[in-house]
Amino acid sequence: MHLRRVITLGAAAIAAATGLLAAPAPAQAAPAQAASAQAASAQAAPAPAIAATTLANTIALSNCSAALVRYPSSVSSDRAMMLTNGHCYEGGFLSAGQVLQNRTSTRSGTLLSSSGSALATVRADRILYATMTGTDVTLYRLTSTYATLSSRYGATALTIASARAAAGSSIAIPSSYWKRIWNCQINGYVDTLREGEWTWHDSIRYDTACDTIHGTSGSPIVSATSGQIVGINNTGNDDGEMCTLNNPCEVAADGTTRVYQGQSYGEQTYWFTTCLTSSRAIDLTIAGCLLTKPAR
Repeated sequence: MHLRRVITLGAAAIAAATGLLAAPAPAQAAPAQAASAQAASAQAAPAPAIAATTLANTIALSNCSAALVRYPSSVSSDRAMMLTNGHCYEGGFLSAGQVLQNRTSTRSGTLLSSSGSALATVRADRILYATMTGTDVTLYRLTSTYATLSSRYGATALTIASARAAAGSSIAIPSSYWKRIWNCQINGYVDTLREGEWTWHDSIRYDTACDTIHGTSGSPIVSATSGQIVGINNTGNDDGEMCTLNNPCEVAADGTTRVYQGQSYGEQTYWFTTCLTSSRAIDLTIAGCLLTKPAR
């Protein structure tokens, strides 16, 4: 049984070690026709039906979990996208404040069926955005379109919600790495969550039913009501330590830190939708964009 143990210390007691929920990995941190065709290409990519969460449209990585995702405004002719944690980036952990954009990538993963069986290998050709600061995300562009993945494998990408989920919402966390699904509720939000050199904001705290484990990093947090992604699973406090390896701490406005041993957390993903152009490109200079900008 996962019991929570609370420890309170001043801000000066924060340790400076590192670590997150990536699984131990063998490699890194584990004329009319034309108009008709144009209209067809602009057809919206299908949004998922509301149903019990399964492993469908999740993607297993070598060291983490991931998911096939879309923006609310994505269309079927768009290149598909894959979402996982920033700390699951194939190049290793990103430094505090570091942001990657439009970087070449050859990352691959296994697209799963609802039961967890392998459907196909999907490949990325670009990192659209990655950071471990503010939130913990890596968003890849895949070589296939949503239409191709749908016609060949019946895959329907999970939609990234455009707003923050309410505290108390029922959620599911499907892990492609473990082929297991956790079901629980959002217990609340943490203004600042710190782990080693990294700081995250508006972090999602689960109730004790979502005692996620190593390897669940990058799993989508799926709303049980809408079927949309409302966050991304990323860390948990293993040992009751203060802000050390695999031991994130909650930091209050006055600098007081608290630790709940066994507590797991996720980070925000709706921030992506605040930074999109009309052509669905990420633009960090858009007014109201919440994603972390590169340090200058």
